[in-house]
Amino acid sequence: MVNSRWTAAILGGASQALAQSYQSVPSYVSHPDRTAAVKEAFQRSWDGYYQYAFPNDTLLPISLSYENDRNGWGASAVDALSTALVIGNQDVINQIVDHIGTINFNATAPESTNVSLFETTIRYLAGLLSGYDFLTGPLKQYAKDQASVDKILEQAIALADILSVTFDTPSGVPINTLLYSSDGYHVGSDTTNGIATIGTLVLEWTHLSDITGDDKYATLSQKGEEYLLNVRNPDVGEPYPGLLGTDVNIADGTFADSSGGWNGGTDSFYEYLIKMYVYDQDRFGAYKDRWTAAVDSSIQYLASHPTTRPDLTFLAAYDGKDQLSFVSTHLACFDGGNFILGGLTLDNDQYTQFGLDLVEACHDTYTATVTQIGPEVFYWQDGNVPVNASNNAPPPTNLSEFYASAGFWIPPGDGDYVLRPEVVESFYYAYRATGDTKYQDWAWDAFLAINATCSAGAGFSGITDVNVAGGGSFDDFQETFWFAEVLKYSYLIQADDAEWQVNAGHDNTWVFNTEAHPLLVKGTPI
Repeated sequence: MVNSRWTAAILGGASQALAQSYQSVPSYVSHPDRTAAVKEAFQRSWDGYYQYAFPNDTLLPISLSYENDRNGWGASAVDALSTALVIGNQDVINQIVDHIGTINFNATAPESTNVSLFETTIRYLAGLLSGYDFLTGPLKQYAKDQASVDKILEQAIALADILSVTFDTPSGVPINTLLYSSDGYHVGSDTTNGIATIGTLVLEWTHLSDITGDDKYATLSQKGEEYLLNVRNPDVGEPYPGLLGTDVNIADGTFADSSGGWNGGTDSFYEYLIKMYVYDQDRFGAYKDRWTAAVDSSIQYLASHPTTRPDLTFLAAYDGKDQLSFVSTHLACFDGGNFILGGLTLDNDQYTQFGLDLVEACHDTYTATVTQIGPEVFYWQDGNVPVNASNNAPPPTNLSEFYASAGFWIPPGDGDYVLRPEVVESFYYAYRATGDTKYQDWAWDAFLAINATCSAGAGFSGITDVNVAGGGSFDDFQETFWFAEVLKYSYLIQADDAEWQVNAGHDNTWVFNTEAHPLLVKGTPI
């Protein structure tokens, strides 16, 4: 399927009438009442965690207990540090920094011995590096003493040195699993790794090299990335220019399949391509080129409009060239923000406008449900593909009325919400690009809905069904990214301007990792 609405814009040098110009730097407004409410939610979430779960990983807010789902190193604490810093919560900062100094990365909790290279990088390593950047830079007033700040970097180095063994493969494509036991740790037996789990390491590991002056961390992460930048078997691994399959053979770096899109398993690979260019345009021009190729192909081939709501724009998934699936996820709703960031960075109004269209559609996944919160998974019927095509089935009969008005339907069992951030994240980028306060209002509405529906016990919990009153039931789990992402984006979009805020003026000195940990850029701000 070729999307006619946008093909001319991207391939034919469209007129500026297609997209509003965002060249001027917008003005921003702050809402102290809203930021105060987010701070209260952060404090309530932290208090519950600190009382019932600390120093373990994750609060079970209803059971008033904990789970070590991230190896028992205090994932919620490390993930919360950069948010505690930007909201200025000195007590919590001190508690987290004190904890960081006590972590022993040479051992895990006995019930959590499988370590994910990807998850550990984006949550722990990035959380440490972001905290270090802030406490040695613009927020150094929150540092208790220099020794505790130095310890943060020492712990980041110690963690990366342990994780480094996962890159010791014939190709350099890392194995994502590190297995701990009583006699140490060893890599798993994985034969493939996904492009998100390979391609969402390079920002953090390169930044660690830039801080320490030791190139080994950047070299390790960039070697695996090379197989994604230069696909060895494009007939399998690159069904559309710039758009890749999902799994890569660890033995030789070739692709094992042709399935992909902007959903989980592939998403943050594309996210990091443009963010590496923001991080250092002199070193990572090739990453930018691959991002533009992926975005151009996404607009041309994956952009889709539901039959009942042609005003909405989603991105389809694919199982090879011309084999589209009209399904998306809450995870994929980061895509609007990423298109917007690329549009701002490259002065490309078409990318920015397309990103804003994606944001609008993801906003509708919230406003259409009973709880005003979006689902984990949703489907639609494409308006350009024949309605009798095997890949373009209508909704189940009992969901057709909902689809008629909403433009998507939620398959049974996929209406959960696990405190994910991506929709609010994209609202944040839309607001910072345009200065349009409607995006602040959308973020505030989302925060109020989540606060009303997910507040549970000693904190916040995921829910099982966004489209029934009360959200169905609670999953009794306060995800660590609730601290790192949802609360941070909910705060920043309403807050005063600051140097770590994304802006439209080509002077971004910080870039957010996929867990919303701000990292200080190395190159000339862009």
